[in-house]
Amino acid sequence: MFEKNPSNKPLLDHIPLGFWPTLPRPLFVLAPMANVTDSVFRKLIAKYGKPHVMWTEFVSADGLMSPGREKLLHNLAFSKSERPIVAQLFTGHPEQMRGAAKLVKELGFDGLDINMGCPDSSVEKQGGGAAHIRNPEVALEVIEAAREGAFPLPVTVKTRIGYNKVEFDWLRTLLGLKLPALTVHLRTRKEMSDVPAHWELMPEIIKLRNEISPETLIIGNGDVYTVEEAAQKVKETGCDGVMIGRGIFGSPWLFEGVSKEGRSKNATEKTPEERLTVMVEHAKLYEKTFKGIKNFAVMKKHFKAYVSGWDGAKELRVLLMETENAKQVAKIIKEYLKQGLN
Repeated sequence: MFEKNPSNKPLLDHIPLGFWPTLPRPLFVLAPMANVTDSVFRKLIAKYGKPHVMWTEFVSADGLMSPGREKLLHNLAFSKSERPIVAQLFTGHPEQMRGAAKLVKELGFDGLDINMGCPDSSVEKQGGGAAHIRNPEVALEVIEAAREGAFPLPVTVKTRIGYNKVEFDWLRTLLGLKLPALTVHLRTRKEMSDVPAHWELMPEIIKLRNEISPETLIIGNGDVYTVEEAAQKVKETGCDGVMIGRGIFGSPWLFEGVSKEGRSKNATEKTPEERLTVMVEHAKLYEKTFKGIKNFAVMKKHFKAYVSGWDGAKELRVLLMETENAKQVAKIIKEYLKQGLN
């Protein structure tokens, strides 16, 4: 147990680092994505190509502290195969974060991450996500509340390089908190995803880290779709690792083999039959897990990603878009494979 001060708050010199220092370098981690990296997809990713760290979808701390908590708990479901796994929360209210962080600890997570970069207007209206960049005082209170509630779990942050412009003072503020890890999406909030990520700024961020908090791991994020690209970014910029998001669509094997230290090559190419077989497994597990909780139509964004890259894929996608359940998906794929992918 880490020493605490009289006010029962973790001392700055004794901030829990948790599992973070034990991870290999470079780090390849999975981004949290709403309605994508749910417990079902993460279970498949852990089975076919586990990254070094997994994040849950982001969840509202306010919601978790409300009477509607039960409707959100499925977002915090996870399996042992996903460890180390970090729960990501957002809020602009310290007291809500404190309570939600305590819940995260009780649920058995390996760490807590605070979303301070999401540009969604509904999130910002609650004072969460990128709104923190404009309100650093509140951000510090939210982080401190998370540390108190989650103690002794490690608390990390995911953010952007600024709101309307690049703001190194914001990153300097976060680094001053001696976080175990800081994930930086290399765009401003204003830029959304409309411009290329500013990887050219990473060496300067690393320099700042080395001056203020050498023990903080810096994870870059933005415009990286494969492990090979991620390894190249680490080599070029000096960051400790890379978070990959959209590259995971239709590729639960994306991180295949990264648990082996030094691995930096892309996953082996999958045949259409292999892709379709895993897709059916995904659909069946999704329906079994979320029936009555989430609409099966959410799976269709995955169908688009799984079924791509070969002759006849477009026609198959059209058929899959009309499905309403996993049984229909399985039947279509069985017939398709029986015909020899024609």
